[in-house]
Amino acid sequence: MLILNKNNKWGAATVVLPLLLVLPLVLQSQGQAWVRILDVSLIYILLALGLNIVVGFAGLLDLGYVAFYAVGAYLFALLASPHLTDNLPAVAALFPNGLHWPVWVAIPLGAALAGVVGVLLGAPTLKLRGDYLAIVTLGFGEIIRVFMNNLDAPVNITNGPKGIGSIDPFRVFGINLGERLHVGGMTIEPVTLHYYLFLLIVALAIVVCLRLQNSRLGRAWMAIREDEIAAKAMGLNTRNLKLLAFGLGAMFGGVGGVLFASFQGFVSPESFSLQESVMIVAMVVLGGLGHIPGVILGAFLLAALPEVLRYVASPLQAMTDGRLDAAILRQLLIALAMIGIMLARPRGLWPSPRHEDQLAAAASDKEAA
Repeated sequence: MLILNKNNKWGAATVVLPLLLVLPLVLQSQGQAWVRILDVSLIYILLALGLNIVVGFAGLLDLGYVAFYAVGAYLFALLASPHLTDNLPAVAALFPNGLHWPVWVAIPLGAALAGVVGVLLGAPTLKLRGDYLAIVTLGFGEIIRVFMNNLDAPVNITNGPKGIGSIDPFRVFGINLGERLHVGGMTIEPVTLHYYLFLLIVALAIVVCLRLQNSRLGRAWMAIREDEIAAKAMGLNTRNLKLLAFGLGAMFGGVGGVLFASFQGFVSPESFSLQESVMIVAMVVLGGLGHIPGVILGAFLLAALPEVLRYVASPLQAMTDGRLDAAILRQLLIALAMIGIMLARPRGLWPSPRHEDQLAAAASDKEAA
């Protein structure tokens, strides 16, 4: 396996970064759909990075991660739409001009609220492991979705299954990301503007995850993942460390929810189903548990693959004279691809380097120095 040293990493970054900046400008000439796929992929990368803290670093199987995604999305939907002022006279009296909270306030609020919810989820599950923890977190995710689906009576808070619309687009330094931007003779589409904001936030998330992974806290999480009893015997406060993992991971989900709500302009309980949680877990496992580049790769593939396969499923449907449903065929192709990848790469597409590989790389770096 190839082990990259620091010089190679910086060299790769100087090549990849300009490509990432130019890519949406090239793709938008081919249609906004391709840039939209990139936007959605970046949101899922953020969610996968957050879940990787819980599952990959701390080894806590969480099947209800979509709940934190929903918390962030509904928070921004309520703070940046006319829903509350239209349905609650008290709120309308306090904010006669409507609720239009800026993005730089909404993102920290979404992260903080999701973090609190994550700690509340983690507190009663501290003694659970493995399958039992997965079942409890799965139930928690479904509880949040059911709440969002039914909090429309007697007081209409979430508008139930109808969802909340008319959500304000982000405004960054006076630029409305929901409108086209004309720079010189170039027109930058709204999906491209969102891409650059999402890319910046994902880059910050990657830096935070890398710092966590190489910190004392990250090593403590990994010790719990490998052997919780041994970690406790060595003096680690496993209770607080688990709560911290749930809270920090949930914060990423809350930020992702805020981005999703503004990008879509509409949220409803259907967007936060169990299938979404399972898909985010699959991204982490498929890419490589605990390995940040692998998680990014897995999230991008599983977020983009369903959209790309639309162009494959439709011709196959036409070949069968319409006897096969394109949506079902697309899901079948995704499942076959995932099965094939896991059979060929059981540790993930880009797994963490083995300990002996890291020692060999360190020895070669010393010799080069």
